[in-house]
Amino acid sequence: MSATAPGHAMAIPRVGGTAVPDVQQLAGALRITPGAPPPLGLKSSRQDWAARMGHGVPVARLPGLMGSLFNLCSHAHRLCSQLAIDAAAPGLQPPAERVAEQLRRETAMEHVRRIGLDWPRLLADTPAARSAHAASALATLRHWTPPTPAAPEPWPALQDWLQHALLQMPAADWLAAWQADGPDWLHTWSRRHAAHWLPALVAGARSSADGFAPLSPEHALRPHAEPVGLQALGTALALQPPFALRPQWQGACAHTGPWTRLAAAADDTPLSPWALLGSRLAELARLALDGGDTWLHWGALATGPNRGLAWVEMARGLLVHQVELDPVAQRVLACRVVAPTEWNFHPEGAVAQRLARLDPGLPEAALARRVNLLVAAFDPCVPFTIERLAAPRTQAQENGHA
Repeated sequence: MSATAPGHAMAIPRVGGTAVPDVQQLAGALRITPGAPPPLGLKSSRQDWAARMGHGVPVARLPGLMGSLFNLCSHAHRLCSQLAIDAAAPGLQPPAERVAEQLRRETAMEHVRRIGLDWPRLLADTPAARSAHAASALATLRHWTPPTPAAPEPWPALQDWLQHALLQMPAADWLAAWQADGPDWLHTWSRRHAAHWLPALVAGARSSADGFAPLSPEHALRPHAEPVGLQALGTALALQPPFALRPQWQGACAHTGPWTRLAAAADDTPLSPWALLGSRLAELARLALDGGDTWLHWGALATGPNRGLAWVEMARGLLVHQVELDPVAQRVLACRVVAPTEWNFHPEGAVAQRLARLDPGLPEAALARRVNLLVAAFDPCVPFTIERLAAPRTQAQENGHA
């Protein structure tokens, strides 16, 4: 079996004027084996290209390079890189401007893209349904005008589009019902409006969630809640090179996404993977409504001499960049990036634990639907493939082989 995660062509970065040829190697991929115990069920070919390619480049080029390396979330990586540079050496480069509005606009756009482009492919239960939902989603996206920096006030238009194209009701009413009843509301809404493609997809995906344990609130990733947490994160990044690809927080794997925002820290209701779809819809509604520019948190601080760490809450979760600079030569001495995919798809993390509990003997289509729900819920930024767990050899087979 094979499948793909969100698919945008990755720009080919250049280092020292030479193009890096293997774009797929830059992006990496996930190999998923349902039923295999951690860490065998989830393997990633992602490499720490930020550390390798960021070293030695001119400071002014680093944000653009990070945007190219992480093309799918380029806006967030570019912005986070700028913030880290300014924390490491204030005044060396022009500071990022209108950060809150940038995050709001780009995160809302990314949520819409993932809902419209990925959910029909991942959540539909048959090829015919997949084709029909994808056609409906594309028609919906064609009538959407993305918010742009040039638009003075794009949010009323987004609210109107959400009401008539996605939610089938005012965004404020949908959000209020979600805040009151959470997953129960998601079930009610998706069944009530099942004549429309998005509620129908969500309703149909609920059956794939059977057996998935809810997330543990104590493992929600929020090191940015206080400076001491950020300093600890910066120390781990500086002293433990493998940390960027296999991060842990307070000695354990953590999960991150719209459900772990600082603004929602008081709401620790355990959520199933299916309910995480609702948290993404809820965040999109929040961003469109008045006050949406205060929802996402971001910041930066110095973590050592000429070393700065920055973080932004973006569509997939918490993104962290740390840089160490030579301000005289204006070159990068070290660059470390921890993206949401590394937290959620850690080989022993939240997704891996749920993959291990899947029955590898399920029919191929049923197994793929459960995996696809996890992918839609936790949203990696790389492609993935699904491999069946090899059946154990019987004693008779072993004897015959001997």
